[in-house]
Amino acid sequence: MERITSLKNPKVQLWKSLKDRKGRRETGCFMAEGRKMVEEALASGFQVEAVLVDEARLSEVTLPEGIPTYALPENVLAAVCDTKTPQGIAAVVQVQRSARLGGRVVALDGVQDPGNVGTIIRTADAAGLEGIILSEQCADVFSPKTLRATMGSIFRMPMVVTSDLPGYLTDLREDGYSIISSQLDGEPFYQRSPVGEKFCLIIGNEGNGISDEVKATATHRVKLPMRGGAESLNAAIAAGIMMYDLMKDVM
Repeated sequence: MERITSLKNPKVQLWKSLKDRKGRRETGCFMAEGRKMVEEALASGFQVEAVLVDEARLSEVTLPEGIPTYALPENVLAAVCDTKTPQGIAAVVQVQRSARLGGRVVALDGVQDPGNVGTIIRTADAAGLEGIILSEQCADVFSPKTLRATMGSIFRMPMVVTSDLPGYLTDLREDGYSIISSQLDGEPFYQRSPVGEKFCLIIGNEGNGISDEVKATATHRVKLPMRGGAESLNAAIAAGIMMYDLMKDVM
């Protein structure tokens, strides 16, 4: 185990850069912070590059074998982490570049709030969906805020980020997937026509909804009923309602 005490150490400077999207893109890595996230990372198929531990809390953690581990003073660990209380441990994890999606997936078309993106990933994992497709206009799935909102589901949900979401959805449709667009002028969600076992639910941007190009790929256009006074729902809440109900039909 190597001990690093200086904030100017090159490794520390590299780890600090992972707080920013530019740093994550340049290094191909992100920071998993806290005991639960580190445990999830180590148990997953993701490549863990390094484990960082508060030197004063070494006795509280079980160190992994075969992975470079660094003991840091509390102030140095705090400097490389985004959370104010990183629980004494963090891990540098390599971004997965490709994933194999299953038959029941959700696509995010420009969902920009990191909390919404992370919550949708977590809810999709809980509901039993088998993949996430994100347009490049979505919030970065590996940002600290998004990662915290996933509560570890980031390590279990296959994900694809695409620069051509309409094209990707068209390919899914041609492969037999139902493409479900959630939009204000759609048919009532609970009275929808049959979807089938393979489907992709699209969730749109918080302010503008689903783009016209993405809507054009849909086989189903649906809207949730608004029986009260609210005109709309939070994107993650709407996604959760629809994901669970769609999964009810295939379980």
